[in-house]
Amino acid sequence: MSDLDLLTQSLARNVKRWRTERGFTLDTLAARAGVSRGMLIQIEQARTNPSLGTVVKIGDALGVSITTLLDYERGPRVRIVSADQAVRLWHTDAGSYSRLLAGTEAPGPLEMWDWRLMPGDSSDSDPHPSGTVEIAHVTAGELTLTVEGAQYRVPAGASVTFEANVAHTYGNRGEVPTEMVLTVSVPLVH
Repeated sequence: MSDLDLLTQSLARNVKRWRTERGFTLDTLAARAGVSRGMLIQIEQARTNPSLGTVVKIGDALGVSITTLLDYERGPRVRIVSADQAVRLWHTDAGSYSRLLAGTEAPGPLEMWDWRLMPGDSSDSDPHPSGTVEIAHVTAGELTLTVEGAQYRVPAGASVTFEANVAHTYGNRGEVPTEMVLTVSVPLVH
């Protein structure tokens, strides 16, 4: 079974598990996540590989991290994620990518990402639930973060924290790759 097949099966099992645990019908989760009921059915039957944006919306609606939705092992309290286990969930032909390094539920979803943005590339993000906070630390190049239309330049060595309950974009307007570590903290779903 390929990595993609493993992830598709894990996503199917975990979306259904967390939807049931939250007491959500397919229609309820579809409305909360802003995705179609048909898409959720395809995901729960492992018949599709949804976009990163769709997985993020479902995770946010369920109040669990993407790591939890993609986890195919329920292991001990200490979990080491080797470099080859980091999951690349977004990429462009130019070489930009994001890799989910690790995540946990503490007390709500908490994720750590490794990002590379090639010159001229950008990635848009829909608003996350109210109370979501993101922290980025730029290790190379310069990040252009756009939040509610305002642009912020974050050079290598600097960090930025922002409330991510509004649309935001990570961009690279420079001439060298931008590399950063991003942490996302989402509040518990009540």
